[in-house]
Amino acid sequence: MNHNTPITPRPLPLASRTGRTQRLASAAQLRTQGVPAGEVAARCRPGGGWQQLLPGVFLLQPGPPTSEDRLNAALLYARRAGTLPTQGPEAMITGLAALTLHRFASAPPLTALDRIDVLVPRTRRLRSTGWVRVVRAVEHPEPVELTGVPVAPAARAVADAVAGLSDAETVRRLLTEAVRGGHCEPAAIVRELSRARLLTRPHVVDAVDTLLAEGRSLSEERLYEMVREFGLPDPLWNVDLRLPGGPHLGGVDAYWPDQAVAVELDTRAPRQDDDALWSEYTRKREHLERLGITVVHLTPRKLREALDQQATVVRTALMAAADRQPGAYVVVLPR
Repeated sequence: MNHNTPITPRPLPLASRTGRTQRLASAAQLRTQGVPAGEVAARCRPGGGWQQLLPGVFLLQPGPPTSEDRLNAALLYARRAGTLPTQGPEAMITGLAALTLHRFASAPPLTALDRIDVLVPRTRRLRSTGWVRVVRAVEHPEPVELTGVPVAPAARAVADAVAGLSDAETVRRLLTEAVRGGHCEPAAIVRELSRARLLTRPHVVDAVDTLLAEGRSLSEERLYEMVREFGLPDPLWNVDLRLPGGPHLGGVDAYWPDQAVAVELDTRAPRQDDDALWSEYTRKREHLERLGITVVHLTPRKLREALDQQATVVRTALMAAADRQPGAYVVVLPR
């Protein structure tokens, strides 16, 4: 046998249980199937029918790789194992590619991406290569599966995408869509941006300010919807409470003076000192309750995911007013 002897055709390895031949394989998987390194190299030469997409990752078909091939090749490279893990992936798609899989309208199609970000645990020894950028996670999030691919949660994917963007308008669109599209809460995004140390970039800070305003606006709209749809009595909206001739007690988002019940939306920004801000919330709540005012604390997530339950909570507080001592007289001012 000499170098001109053609390779004896053999069925491609790694046939799946469905009978379809697997399009991708790692070097370790090929070795497990008994394909020697010399044959792999030969098949990757012109006319051999295979292609090396990334170090140790091969496309076992001729022709350009599909978007699905590129995603799976990136994951296969990041895992660097003989077989795919069975207990939770060590790698997941993040960044713009993940946002595309989350169906963000402001994210480019997969075919337009010249880079795919892959999130791996911080302890992994792995380098970015070719069109794959390795992103390390100190706290590894639980992935969601989209189109059969493990993908980082939306908030984490947004932060990883923003890390590689310098255009302020693109950053603003991504953050706004994340909230307006119901992918995640503003607090979750800001928390991820803070962890990634991106809140020192002026264009990111500006986008976050817009994001927080968008998140509060959406939460207020849901609060209006809750009162309207579930037949609650109309409150006084967005008011400040004061003791007659005394100190300012704080602002609330809705107030029923006859029942002395207030609703407060928790739209804190995690970039602030969370412990200090929570202490301020607690002090205000305790002060109002000492005056006989019931404070119902609602979060944007509760309003988004369980509006009917929150309406029941508010209705119960209003009905319980008849069994309580009357609250202190307070002055109500527009905010």
